[in-house]
Amino acid sequence: MTLDLTRILDLPSDVRPDPDELVRAAMEWHFHPDTGSRFWLERAETLGFDPRRDVTTHADLTLFPNVAAELRDVPAEDLIPRGYGKNPDVVGIFESGGTTGAPKRVVLLRDWLDRMLEWSNAQLDAHGFRRGANWLGTVPSGPHIVGEYFRRSATTHGVHGFSVDLDPRWVKRVIAEGRAGEANAYAEHVVDQAAELLRSQRIGVLTITPPLLERLARREELVDLVNSKVHAIRWGGTQMDADSRFLYKTEVFPDIVLSGNYGSTMILGFAGERPGLSDTDPCVFDPLSPYVSFSVVDPQSLKPVGYGERGRVLVHHLSKSFLLPNNLERDLATRVEPLDGAFGDSVADIAPVLRFENEPVIEGVY
Repeated sequence: MTLDLTRILDLPSDVRPDPDELVRAAMEWHFHPDTGSRFWLERAETLGFDPRRDVTTHADLTLFPNVAAELRDVPAEDLIPRGYGKNPDVVGIFESGGTTGAPKRVVLLRDWLDRMLEWSNAQLDAHGFRRGANWLGTVPSGPHIVGEYFRRSATTHGVHGFSVDLDPRWVKRVIAEGRAGEANAYAEHVVDQAAELLRSQRIGVLTITPPLLERLARREELVDLVNSKVHAIRWGGTQMDADSRFLYKTEVFPDIVLSGNYGSTMILGFAGERPGLSDTDPCVFDPLSPYVSFSVVDPQSLKPVGYGERGRVLVHHLSKSFLLPNNLERDLATRVEPLDGAFGDSVADIAPVLRFENEPVIEGVY
């Protein structure tokens, strides 16, 4: 193995590697028999090309098939690179939402979590989130990855994290079965629990999904409570429409920082809202590139659409702990130019497709 090459995977969080050098390092690490995971070493035999020899640039990642659906059945241990040794520091095993069939599973290792948190906390600083606050989150405790990121953010950027557990799969199930009344009652139950914590505790940061924020905003008492205690709202989920975002920022919560995340279990994290946007700007999300990179593509040809045009979000994840290239996500987005020095596309106007993998997409409380 070329050790100097794979050291690129361990660069400090404030140093961004060259995208093509990162690709070569990832191929060497994930496909060398001493360091690669069992899943990728066995899958390499069916690829029809040699990743260590043939994948040398970021553009070459399109040689890979989209293997995301295979992560429904792969034993979690088979996803951990052998290079971590006998006792890898596994934070947890997490699942996709299960919106379209059985959930897919990923393994979160400590080094990637730490890298994401350092980047995310710097993003929060740039948005004006004050450090040292207590956080309240209406988030799943598991098996979704968002709960882990909430807990870690609350204790690294903040002090204490209070949470109300959320079961989005139950909501999606009852909606699919035509029991919308039960879904409505459950969502109100979650908001009721959040209200009790807002009343009784010193909460500075609220983490919430757009549908639940909408319900909270219908209650005048809770709007007053949030405006009197909370200095920042971090929303996460697939979408918040532009009109709602403008209304929250200018009328409902005019003195509160409002910042969003676009997250996915399959990228082991999220993209953050670009700091410095005006109230009327589209909500643009930037990923932690080049480790996570987006392309907005035509779903049939997989060729990039033009800037300002709509397409499907194609994601590459390249890190020491995880490899998932060429994953066509279920979301639609507008293609946006990246920040200076960043790689790939940024995205705006996120919305789910109506059907994904031949199943209808139900958002529920996300």
